[in-house]
Amino acid sequence: MFIVDSQIHIWENAKMSAHHRQIPTYDVDDALKEMAAAGVDAAVLHPPSTLGEAVNVQAVEAVKAHPDKFCILGHFDLNAPNKHDIVKHWRERPGMIGFRFTFNQPSQKVWWSDGSLDWFWAACQEEKLPVGLLAGGYMAAFGKIAERYPGLKLHIDHHGRAGGGTGTTDAAAFADIDDMLALAKYPNVAVKLSGAPSYSSEAYPFRNIHPYIKQIVDAFGPQRCFWGTDITRMPCSYRECVTMFTEELPWLKGKDLELVMGRAVCDWLGWHPKGLGK
Repeated sequence: MFIVDSQIHIWENAKMSAHHRQIPTYDVDDALKEMAAAGVDAAVLHPPSTLGEAVNVQAVEAVKAHPDKFCILGHFDLNAPNKHDIVKHWRERPGMIGFRFTFNQPSQKVWWSDGSLDWFWAACQEEKLPVGLLAGGYMAAFGKIAERYPGLKLHIDHHGRAGGGTGTTDAAAFADIDDMLALAKYPNVAVKLSGAPSYSSEAYPFRNIHPYIKQIVDAFGPQRCFWGTDITRMPCSYRECVTMFTEELPWLKGKDLELVMGRAVCDWLGWHPKGLGK
């Protein structure tokens, strides 16, 4: 089974948020070493938006060196004067196949509903660039975007994590789940099943959140559910992040398991690394 992590970060000489490993550098070699030990074949790089646009460059260099190991959902200043040209030429940067934004700054909260990003959604739909969003707390606004731009592929990060955001666990982390499940009616919406271990206060295999995962997969289908880790903030080993899904969810098996563990995210993003068909 070809396994693809739908979200990891790499960074260099920087300080990540407190929930991530407090180390100055986690680079491509660190990621490859952990991926190999865990049996992960490839990963989608998410340059950390809090570290500015320089991390996009680091991700591009990783793709240049390892084109069948990584692709990128990058970011840029959405208020840049040449913003339209940036979107139009985004794929000219090696590995850049879409975008990921968190809108986690106070000034960005209004972007969900004030219409200021209508140009962006339209441009991404035109260029067929998928977009990932940290949508917890904003499911209604997310749904309106999905409905208005049916040709735009949108995916929800981190099981639609709600509550207090990073650090929230158990039922509080899934407070938005009903609102998120309602979005399954839009065929252009998918969900990243990333960071699962961090949303449980229990020990491996984190059984108390398994029912939430099943609800999501049942609603969206395995073609629109993408396993992932955000490994540098996980409370367990990389291998346990894998086996939580491959060994501890008896209802997820066969082709459905293959889809969730990698094939679905590659199909969604239009990325087909060598080995995917094995």
